[in-house]
Amino acid sequence: MRPLVLHLDDFGSFREPVTVDFSDVDYFVLVGPTGAGKSTLIDAICFALYGTVPRWGKENVIAHALAPSAVAAKVALVFETGGRRYAVVRALKRDARGKVHTAEARLEELVPSVPATAGLEELMSAVARPVAEGAAVTAEVQRITGLEYRFFTQCVVLPQGRFAEFLHAQPRERQDLLVQLLDADVYERVRQRAVQEESGAAQAAAFARERLARLTDADEPAERAAEARLATLRALDEQVRADLDALRSSAVEIRRLAEEREAVRRRVTALGSLAMPPEVPTLAEHVRAAASEVRDHARDAEAAEAEEQRAEDELAALDDPDILVDLLRAAEAHERAVTELRAASERAARTRASLEPLADRARALDAALAGAEEARDRLRDAHAGAELARRLVVGQECPTCLRPVERLPHHPASADLRAAERHVKTCRKEAEQARTRHTEAETEARHLERTVRELTDHATHTARDLADRVGRTAGEAGGGAGRAAGDLAGRTTRAGGETAGQVAGGEPQGQDGLLAGVDRDDLEGRLTAVRAAERRAAKLRQAARDARARLATAKRRAEELTGRTERLWRDLEAARDTVVPLGAPPLDRDDLHRAWTALLAWRADAAVREHAALEEHDEHVAQAEHRARTLWSAVATRLDDHGVETSGASARPAAPDKAAGRLGELVAAAIAQARAHLARVKENRAAARELDERVRAEEERARVAKELALCLRADAFERWLCTEALDLLVTAASDTLRELSDGQYELALGARNEIEVIDHAEAGMRRNARTLSGGETFQAALALALALSDQVAGLSATAARSLDSLFLDEGFGSLDPATLDTVAATLERLAGGRERMVGVVTHVPALADRIPVRFEVRRDAKGSHLHRATA
Repeated sequence: MRPLVLHLDDFGSFREPVTVDFSDVDYFVLVGPTGAGKSTLIDAICFALYGTVPRWGKENVIAHALAPSAVAAKVALVFETGGRRYAVVRALKRDARGKVHTAEARLEELVPSVPATAGLEELMSAVARPVAEGAAVTAEVQRITGLEYRFFTQCVVLPQGRFAEFLHAQPRERQDLLVQLLDADVYERVRQRAVQEESGAAQAAAFARERLARLTDADEPAERAAEARLATLRALDEQVRADLDALRSSAVEIRRLAEEREAVRRRVTALGSLAMPPEVPTLAEHVRAAASEVRDHARDAEAAEAEEQRAEDELAALDDPDILVDLLRAAEAHERAVTELRAASERAARTRASLEPLADRARALDAALAGAEEARDRLRDAHAGAELARRLVVGQECPTCLRPVERLPHHPASADLRAAERHVKTCRKEAEQARTRHTEAETEARHLERTVRELTDHATHTARDLADRVGRTAGEAGGGAGRAAGDLAGRTTRAGGETAGQVAGGEPQGQDGLLAGVDRDDLEGRLTAVRAAERRAAKLRQAARDARARLATAKRRAEELTGRTERLWRDLEAARDTVVPLGAPPLDRDDLHRAWTALLAWRADAAVREHAALEEHDEHVAQAEHRARTLWSAVATRLDDHGVETSGASARPAAPDKAAGRLGELVAAAIAQARAHLARVKENRAAARELDERVRAEEERARVAKELALCLRADAFERWLCTEALDLLVTAASDTLRELSDGQYELALGARNEIEVIDHAEAGMRRNARTLSGGETFQAALALALALSDQVAGLSATAARSLDSLFLDEGFGSLDPATLDTVAATLERLAGGRERMVGVVTHVPALADRIPVRFEVRRDAKGSHLHRATA
């Protein structure tokens, strides 16, 4: 894993956004005062990848990423590994209760074509595909980098105080790290694949053996027998070909005789189909009865139409019922208007008469109310004086006259003040009710007067409307209605104008007087006569329609009988036409029944002759079919003798030509089967040779896979592999440690794969690495870290676990100048020998000055700040 760009926003002590570009850096140093935030940059790389930081103590703790006053933070890292480029983003937020949560976590693969020196936004915008989100990001980072978090902090990021974790780790823990670094689980996958290959090869060999066992006729004798069978069938085909041609010729003769027999059978059928319809003997009598019925119904319809016409003439001479109804409605409307006017006038008079008594009562109750209020006020003063006298003291000033009281006054007992108050309320309520009733009466009187005026206008309008209708009726109507309307017009005009004025003036006017000019009884009598005439006309009209309907029905029946007679004549002619070639006699056109009787008598004689001819033709066809069956049986027997199955063909072929074709198809099919059998035998022989070779090849493949699986199944294989790798790492680290310690120390593996130190200053004595001092421990741990970083790519089974970065956080202060120089030279070789990034966090100026790229970190009240400088 090699970082390209790191971006921090409110992460740790970096309160302002900062972006660190590592794309052109191989070897850099982070310098600055203690607490400035140098280690925070290394923490940000760890947090972006794994969501945690070694210095936080627990892997699930993320609250330390936010300063106490910060509410959100974000870290983004663009890195390369295995030839691919990725971007990982993690964002945090603080909720209302102060708890820190992960707001966003995502991992994306980027397009590698964008230059690494491009800006952060340009790099992260070139997304090739999303890889993971949320909790799945850490697991996917472990898969891509090939390192779990605990191993990442032992061989890529070496934080403060944890340099010696790999050095002091238990052998099993170091073995787990080496399994990941060396991708040693690939050998387990190889073993599993070998087991699968063994199983697949064994199954393939068994399948091939099974197919080989199922192959029959796969030898040379079977091939010779198939060739002989094919030759025999070809000779048989030549022998039966002439017999099949003869069988086809007999089929032609049978068809000719059958056609002649069919012609005779058709003549017999035509004679047999001649039959007199059952209705012919009685049809003539039915036709005569239908004609008589038509004449009778025609007379009845004529009489009914005459009665209908007389009723229509009588109805036309009477009054128009619509005019009479219109006049009656107008008279009724005028009557209702006068009645409503009379009732309204009477209510208005009663209301006017009640106004004066109501006014007198209201005035009297107002006077009573004034008296009650005056008596109440006198009584209230008396009660007040008595109360004041009760509080007076002789010699003190009176509060009313402001003079000394010489003698206490005596007030007699007064009436009840509350009773007086209740009497006043009662009087006031009665007075208000009287005034309200008087006001309501005045309002009702005004309303009734307005209603009387409106009804007077309406009655006058209806009277004039009645007069106008009577006048129009007299001018438009004719006959009796015209005369009645003319007599009525003068009377209605005079009476209508007088009615409204009389009622409105208060004059009594009865109904007879109001409508004296309109004779309603006469109008209703005339309307009744008109309705009776209409009903009689409608009854006669329906009787005429019924008579015409009966006449139409009789005519349809007569026409149907006539048409049926014509159809029966046509059917007789068509039946005779079918037997005219047989000599049928001509028809008698005068009588249908007589014509049918003559034709049927001729049919009886002709049928005897045709039946004799049919029997003769049946005999000829039977003889021809017998000859065909005999020939077919001879051919079928010959085929059966040669093994050609003919059981599917009919033993008594109805069509010899089809039977001949079927036998020819059987011979051709037998030849095709023999040819196919010969080809199949040849194919089976070739397949048998191929399957035998496949069995041997698959068994050899299964044997090799089994041996490989057995080799990799050894329990000590993984331990042996890791021991060999650890031995190489310790050897490489010993060279570095010897150089760093000026030849005093080397590293070696103990009996249980624990790392031991050889102290040449003590005559090569071996001792546990934990016995080294602080500075010596740093030198040994650094030597192992450098060896891991330098050797892991060569040791990995897939070469995919290359450690492209190494970050060293502090630990150099305990080194003497000579050792520090050796360490600096070693780091320079490590960073310059390959494409590997080495980052160092240190306070030692002698080491920082030798590193080409310097990132200076400072901190103020606003947080940490980063500045890149070249040494």
